[in-house]
Amino acid sequence: MNDIKNKKLLIVDDEHEIRNMIDSFLRKEGFMRIYKASNCAEALEACRSVKPDIAILDVMLPDGDGFSLLSSLRQISNMPVLFLSARGEDEDRLLGLGLGADDYIAKPFLPRELILRLTAILRRVYSPPKQEQRPAFQLGDRTINLEGGIVGDGTTEYPLIAKELILLLKLYENRNRIVTSDALCQAAWGDDYYGYQNTLMVHIRRIREKIEANPSSPEYLLTIRGLGYKLMVQGV
Repeated sequence: MNDIKNKKLLIVDDEHEIRNMIDSFLRKEGFMRIYKASNCAEALEACRSVKPDIAILDVMLPDGDGFSLLSSLRQISNMPVLFLSARGEDEDRLLGLGLGADDYIAKPFLPRELILRLTAILRRVYSPPKQEQRPAFQLGDRTINLEGGIVGDGTTEYPLIAKELILLLKLYENRNRIVTSDALCQAAWGDDYYGYQNTLMVHIRRIREKIEANPSSPEYLLTIRGLGYKLMVQGV
């Protein structure tokens, strides 16, 4: 846990009071490497200079929005991202998660909820690796390297974000067998996974875009209607 609290955190919010409030209760929890930005430009500069390990992004910013900022951040970093927003509509939440965010909290929120969600993301992403090496395997012309978090087709490499990696590992561990949607949600979001089924579908679609030649007609990551998904891997 101490290693997690040594991670560098970036808070991006245009409201001075909210930045300071989040900073204050993060420090009370033992997080000390905290950086702050009030807009998209400052956030991008901070990402280039200090290379934070996780970002807390507000959706509404004066020179853009958190969604476009996340798209820009993904050009330079695969760090996990937690969205904060006064807008709690499902469409906004799914848009953020579909762009590669790890979680989304609507304002107002309890400080303890933010700490718990932030800590859960950090544990999932930065927990010490197990001794056994994660496998690499072939799907058609794509090589999926779960250890490096990369999908390659011989000419292009596609990085896997944290949630995609977790889901693919769960599917590979149960390859050629059905994995229920509940089991996948629990693997990615822990015991508090209820309500993430639509979010799971977003991540499955993004995985297919990286591992399938034709994501709209998948050969390897199949939907088993009413049950879940199956990863078809030959020769194992």
